[in-house]
Amino acid sequence: MTIKRTGRQWLAAALAASAVLTAGCARTVDTDDLPGAYRNEKSGGQIRLARDGAFTATHVSISSGSDPADFHGRWEFVDSSTASDFIYLTIEDNGLGKLAGVQLYTSGDGTLEFSTPDNPWSLKLTKVPVSKKLHSARP
Repeated sequence: MTIKRTGRQWLAAALAASAVLTAGCARTVDTDDLPGAYRNEKSGGQIRLARDGAFTATHVSISSGSDPADFHGRWEFVDSSTASDFIYLTIEDNGLGKLAGVQLYTSGDGTLEFSTPDNPWSLKLTKVPVSKKLHSARP
């Protein structure tokens, strides 16, 4: 009987610990905090997400082989229950040729990231404080 009780207690403790760890890993994104300007200091690329759902991107590369480009369109937050949450950018006016949209992954800490599957490349953009003015994206 002592072995069964100890086993059950261990199992209960393990389940409780895994629930705490899983909750700690889950990131929540407050969509009210998403609008604003994001910049990559190294590349000079920047994205502005407007509260009305519009976005503009200046001097942004979306993959390792692409040249920096300017494009605009609409954005929406996708709260995925099976994968990472992301922001979907619908690109208007043929801004990137045949590409109609891209995903920006959210981290919940004021950063957005373009990344590509099976490729270590990524571009991380950090939210710029309101008091800091954005510089021209092109050197």
